[in-house]
Amino acid sequence: MKKLNIRIIFQMMGFLLIFNGLFMFISGFISVFYKDGASKGIFFAGVITIVVGLLFRFVTKGFKKEIQKREGYIVVALGWVLMSLSGSLPYLFTESIPSFTNAFFETISGYTTTGASILDDIESIPKGVLFWRSTTHWIGGMGIIVLTIAVLPLLGIGGMQLFAAEAPGPSADKLHPRITDTAKRLWYIYFGLTVAETIFLKLAGMGLFDAANHAMSTLSTGGFSTKNASVAHWNDQPLIQYIIIVFMILAGTNFVLSYFAFKGKISKVLQDEEFKTYILNIVGITIIVALVVYYKAHISNIPTETQLIAHPMVFGQFESALRHGLFQVASVVTTTGFVTADFTLWTPFLTTIFFFLMFFGASAGSTAGGVKFVRHIIMIKNGFLEFKRSIHPNAIVPVRYNNKTVAQDIVFNIMAFFILYLIVFALGALVFGTLGLDYMSALGGSASSLGNVGPAFGTLSPVNNYNSLPIAGKWWSAFLMLLGRLELFTVLILFTPYFWKSNKF
Repeated sequence: MKKLNIRIIFQMMGFLLIFNGLFMFISGFISVFYKDGASKGIFFAGVITIVVGLLFRFVTKGFKKEIQKREGYIVVALGWVLMSLSGSLPYLFTESIPSFTNAFFETISGYTTTGASILDDIESIPKGVLFWRSTTHWIGGMGIIVLTIAVLPLLGIGGMQLFAAEAPGPSADKLHPRITDTAKRLWYIYFGLTVAETIFLKLAGMGLFDAANHAMSTLSTGGFSTKNASVAHWNDQPLIQYIIIVFMILAGTNFVLSYFAFKGKISKVLQDEEFKTYILNIVGITIIVALVVYYKAHISNIPTETQLIAHPMVFGQFESALRHGLFQVASVVTTTGFVTADFTLWTPFLTTIFFFLMFFGASAGSTAGGVKFVRHIIMIKNGFLEFKRSIHPNAIVPVRYNNKTVAQDIVFNIMAFFILYLIVFALGALVFGTLGLDYMSALGGSASSLGNVGPAFGTLSPVNNYNSLPIAGKWWSAFLMLLGRLELFTVLILFTPYFWKSNKF
């Protein structure tokens, strides 16, 4: 077996820490601008993070710059953990979140773009810390490692192994033969859309600070808000919510397709099976949700606007039902997690629908978590083809996707992923139940953490948060977030003897 290159791992960890620390400095300057009193703690966190990163790089200088598949998996998994550990420092040093467990939970929830929070009063947190909170989303959205490989040529290190570990899904589309150029193009789109949404939200009436934070949370499909009521804070400003809806759907679309759209190749977007399925599901489910909410509001005779977050149809307007329905469907499908209403109060029928939406995910190649539509499409197609194979056992009947034959090993990989996903979900719910959560909270917490959604059900509903979880529950939820963000295999493979003993890496 080829010896593990420990030096390259620490070298990469050093680079990630330096990168993380520099972003802390940006949040520190935001803190200075708003004079919120948190700048000293944020800058101190940044300095410590950068110094440790430089130390890692110094002690590993002169190493052989070669990274193989094993090192790639370790760098990705360990990188997310280390980034979350260092990312907790601004919360701790500013005493915005004095508990290490809570600070780590909030941070890994940010980097994994889950958006689950333990904060009871978000609006009391200093603006510099809130900006750092949203920044963790933005960094994690496209993937820490995908960003890293865009600058790896400066280090003389190839990034293909890291890209494979960071994006283990079935989509292998590339915009450019060189992986670093691919990463750069993806980040140009990501950055451009973030700036565009910030401008649109500002023009629609949102303050610049809130607009920038919500843009970062939207494009990363994260869900951290600067308001206690999340986007429900702007329920009286429909245009703001429609803008966020559009960008949530864009964030849940394969960024390769977004690149083709910007290049004017609209036909490639419209012909994509996953994109069509993704949009049709959002539209179809939204219509069902809107009709049920509209009907329910009419027969409920809701008297006051104070109940708007639970029942958006206070005045029985169909536009309101459609808007809130579309917002919540898009938010859950794309795993963003913003809320304009407590969808758990929209009848048991709709609660069940939203529970299943947590297993959808958006598109492969997007910033969303979850299973992804392409996997569902291929599994369903393969399932129907089993009927034909039963009748014609000797026939070769391949699964086709976008008019191309899907290799059998990819089909097997997708089936294995889905089975493993369900097993981890069930195990996650069992652990939550063991820790004292009720049935709905345990199921919702497991599905939401693993799918990187954020809001769940029961005590973890959209109008509550994850602070009620016991300490062990918060660490378990954090582990599920990491598993879901890295699509299971990247993390779980580290716990197998095969990974450490095989000579095939």
